[in-house]
Amino acid sequence: MMFRSCPYEKEVMQALKAGHWPDGCDRELRAHVETCASCSDLVLVTGIFQQARIESVREAQPGFAGLLWWRAQLRSRNVATKKISAPITVAQIFAWLVTLLSMVVLVASQYRHGLHWASWWSEFAPFRALHALLLAASKLDWNLVSVAPSLGALILLSGVVVYLVTARQ
Repeated sequence: MMFRSCPYEKEVMQALKAGHWPDGCDRELRAHVETCASCSDLVLVTGIFQQARIESVREAQPGFAGLLWWRAQLRSRNVATKKISAPITVAQIFAWLVTLLSMVVLVASQYRHGLHWASWWSEFAPFRALHALLLAASKLDWNLVSVAPSLGALILLSGVVVYLVTARQ
């Protein structure tokens, strides 16, 4: 099999590269491409490659620079927020536990010395277990001499916990 090039092949190639095919060409060249197998294959293959290039360029465009900058800033702010909020979350959980413990101590103290809540709660069946727990806690002797140093140690311990959590980050 012998491959021969068409004399119009260079003209067809120039028209394809310039983007003049088929509307910007003369009738003689269009008529030749319809009859010549080599030129029609050239037009077909080049058209497919040009279309694929246009589609790949369209898909590859990342967008506006301002949008990319805004997304990068948002991402960096989210990372910074997560770094900052982790120790605060630990400190909040610790504070909630301390508050809950303080409330239990206050209720036990009031239960023993104050409002006689045992007479109110004894009527409700679900609170009988809580009643037994509060009765056991009320047998402890809570006075100012033991409560003040305990609260001081608790405050000092909470400060140390928050410092250690933030120092690891």
